[in-house]
Amino acid sequence: MTKELALFGRPPALDNSRHVRWPVLDASDRQAVMGVLDRGVLSGPFAPEVRALEREFADFIGTRHALATNSGTAALHMALAAVGVGPGDEVITSAYSFVATAQAVLHQQAIPVFVDIEPRACGIDPSLIERAITQKTRAILPVHIHGMPCDLDEVMAIGRKHGIPVVEDACQAHGAMYRGRRAGAIGDAAAFSLQSSKNLPCGEGGIFVTSDTAMLDRANSLRMFGENVRQMEDAPWDPLRPLDAKRAYDSVSVGWMYRTTEMSAALARSQLRKLEAANQQARSNAARLSAALSTLPGITPPHEFSDRSGTVHKYRVRFDATAMGVSAPPKQVRALLIEALRAEGLEVVMWQSQPVPGQTLFRDKTGFGHGVPWSVWDRDGSVHYELSAFPQTVALLDSSLVLFSQSCPIFPQPTEIIDAYAEAFARVWRALPALVERTAAHS
Repeated sequence: MTKELALFGRPPALDNSRHVRWPVLDASDRQAVMGVLDRGVLSGPFAPEVRALEREFADFIGTRHALATNSGTAALHMALAAVGVGPGDEVITSAYSFVATAQAVLHQQAIPVFVDIEPRACGIDPSLIERAITQKTRAILPVHIHGMPCDLDEVMAIGRKHGIPVVEDACQAHGAMYRGRRAGAIGDAAAFSLQSSKNLPCGEGGIFVTSDTAMLDRANSLRMFGENVRQMEDAPWDPLRPLDAKRAYDSVSVGWMYRTTEMSAALARSQLRKLEAANQQARSNAARLSAALSTLPGITPPHEFSDRSGTVHKYRVRFDATAMGVSAPPKQVRALLIEALRAEGLEVVMWQSQPVPGQTLFRDKTGFGHGVPWSVWDRDGSVHYELSAFPQTVALLDSSLVLFSQSCPIFPQPTEIIDAYAEAFARVWRALPALVERTAAHS
């Protein structure tokens, strides 16, 4: 059976160079960016491309307001600060995410409190949230991981019951739908990323959204050194003096420089016009691949929901070694699968190898030095990050892998690439028992 595999000399199922790389840029994108260069206005919170992006994205998501930022992490940080999270507060969030989710909490000198996931959407498990609430809890930060909305109505109900604001981490979920509403328009505030691997890319960037005007004003000030931005906005736009003519240079609070550029905004606007089509192709590709993979014993494609649709930012498949007919630990099987599938020309990655609380920053509570913020605000050591508290997250990461990569995601791939992935999996599955035995004999 192993003779069927590229790992042992057979031509691979796919020439890896045939992948369509992301982002896909065309003449309209180049025209948008060149238009900025021709106008000569490159930055500023009131510049026309930034303002237009904010209006268009708010309209798309269904919120009253949006603020463009220089990263999704900045948008998350602004959102937490805008809802009132401060030093010593606790923020409940998911054990499975990119580290930026929890780092945004730390940047407010607040303490992340992690909750395990539910296994279908891989988002925060609402049934575990209330037991994590304390008198210090100031926000709940659910993550729409892989672009699939979590059980947001349940999360919102808990937040409203306890008077705790909900901030959506929608950095992977541009255009995702949850029970008829856009992800990002349901919580008190939300953050999106425009980093180059995202479904809506502009290189580096982010967007904060809310329908609360007071929250908008706080975030807008924080975005620009804590200055009174509202006063500046009342003056008319002057392309020759976009800031100096309006600015009092008077910071009323601590803030940051989280603004974005006109070129990034112009590219994001151009890509926004193509977002729905890209998301639809991603969903179509995912459905086609899932139909093929679901016929293989022991493999579980991403769950499909009747009440929501994601962006398929990541296509993660789970495997069950016993059901596959092999006797080996999950991590060993995972390593075998990655090696064999990569040899077939597939883009296969781990993406995350451990729960966020398992990373050194949280495991050792290194923080900003001297263990801050834990050493200052959690002196009794009540916040724990033992991985035994997150069994679903551990199981997911030990027994799964991500198909496609940031450079070659699922969204732009043609049908023949999707079918080549299915064929590669079929090859590996037919040869897997013999492959496991061969590997064991040589270990």
